[in-house]
Amino acid sequence: MIQVVLGLIAYGSNGPTQAQLLSLLNSDSADDINFLSSHLVSHVFADGSPTGGSKLSFAMGFRWTRCSISRKPSFKQVVDTVYKATSNHVDFQTKAIEVTNEVNQWAEKETNGLIKEISLYLLYSLSLSLPEQSKLLLQQSLFQNSLPQLPNKMDLKQLIRNQTDVSLSFAKQVSQSKSMDSNLVFSPPLIHIGLGLIAAGSKGQTQSQVLSFLGSKSTDDLNSLTSQLVSLVFADGGPTGGPTLSYANGVWVDQSLSLKPSFKKVVDTVYKAALNHVDFCTQAVEVTNEVNQWAEKETNGLIKEVLPSDSVDDSTRLIFANALYFKGAWIEKFDASETKDQEFHLLNGSSVQVPFMTSKEEQFVSAFNSFKVLKLPYKQGEDKRRFSMYFFLPNARGGLSALMEKVSSESGFLDRHLPCRREEVGRFRIPKFKFSFGFEASEVLKGLGLVLPFSPGEARLTEMVESTTVGRNLYVSSIFHKACIEVNEEGTEAAAASALGLRVCCSREKIDFVTDHPFLFVIREDMTGAVLFIGQVLNPLAD
Repeated sequence: MIQVVLGLIAYGSNGPTQAQLLSLLNSDSADDINFLSSHLVSHVFADGSPTGGSKLSFAMGFRWTRCSISRKPSFKQVVDTVYKATSNHVDFQTKAIEVTNEVNQWAEKETNGLIKEISLYLLYSLSLSLPEQSKLLLQQSLFQNSLPQLPNKMDLKQLIRNQTDVSLSFAKQVSQSKSMDSNLVFSPPLIHIGLGLIAAGSKGQTQSQVLSFLGSKSTDDLNSLTSQLVSLVFADGGPTGGPTLSYANGVWVDQSLSLKPSFKKVVDTVYKAALNHVDFCTQAVEVTNEVNQWAEKETNGLIKEVLPSDSVDDSTRLIFANALYFKGAWIEKFDASETKDQEFHLLNGSSVQVPFMTSKEEQFVSAFNSFKVLKLPYKQGEDKRRFSMYFFLPNARGGLSALMEKVSSESGFLDRHLPCRREEVGRFRIPKFKFSFGFEASEVLKGLGLVLPFSPGEARLTEMVESTTVGRNLYVSSIFHKACIEVNEEGTEAAAASALGLRVCCSREKIDFVTDHPFLFVIREDMTGAVLFIGQVLNPLAD
């Protein structure tokens, strides 16, 4: 109970106060606390007596705010939806005794008469002094015993944090080697999941190198992360009013081979991949077309060719492919009649006229030493997921590369630099854009130190197929990735697909947020921290 109240205070604060509360509660962010509180209220504190279990009753009241005070919409939303607290305005100045009685009567009613008087008051001016050594540790058994369907939250957060760090390093490498002069978008989970499957099918030094690269201790960790991403983060929210999501895995294996039972189990149960037996030796072109048609279908037609025409031949033995489609509507849509052409400054010093969206509403925005961050939340469904798009805008027009270096080199950077409160903004403009980006990822991964899976004769991908001879000679020949994104007044539509081929070797002032020069963007699920897409925009008109 104390933790729930402190969590609410943490969400309503910022700066050193919020940091001190988060430290006390051993949490990384207010979103973490909201996640826990929501599940405590919905699951742990749910009444079990109708089904023969223990009788539980939980209630929270936020009914006692001074009449002259209005709560911020973002705070009201958390009070209403996460803490499910009833609210009522009262007059502390002239009716303090009556309010005290009202609170105590409410407490007596909600506790079935056991508690007749409480004395917790949240005043207009609230100061906290919390000793750093006082830590409230979350007991993992709470989740394990009371919420059997809920994954270990701390484990999941750490796995996703590791994945995000790897993804940002990968983004910097792709930006420097594949898209120095172009827009960029890719989906880190798709590449991460593909490498996780490679780890599950390898052994020895190759497996160790993949695990080290992905920041994981074991294939069990990777499988757990993948399973939870697929079942929790990638679940379609469209039917309940949230973002539309579609995710699929596919495996194409040569008809002469059989997967090892242990590997097939992982493919079936963890990756939930459709298994297809094909003839690479005589029908390589047909298989290429089949994979591309599959990707087009799974991405709602946005990705039409993930495999180039010459990428599959008679030496190919397996193809792993995955696809992700996302379409989200903003909680607050932009008024299309307000969209006007304005200058967007390019890295070469020239400029182009670009349609910019604008709004007079308060925004989730934060300013740091050399950059600003904007959060645009998507309309949510009935589940607890919270998807948002983040814009990282360097102060300097040519500051994107320095910002990318900073983002990719500091572990946990995203979690520490995300705005969580709405603020008044001054000038506010976001460009509309639509583009696609495709690349072959193996060279980028080699540049980051992941070499063995791509080395003929050394890959040791021996845990995939029954044939010992083929298994000894399998290696990853290529990883093709393609993604596209569209941002407009309504929201965002994005998709990505990856395919891996394996062969036999033979302060409180108004903040301006004018996105009129190159910037970085991230699409993220905020409850888990899972990043779905990362990209950069150098020219909003380029497609």
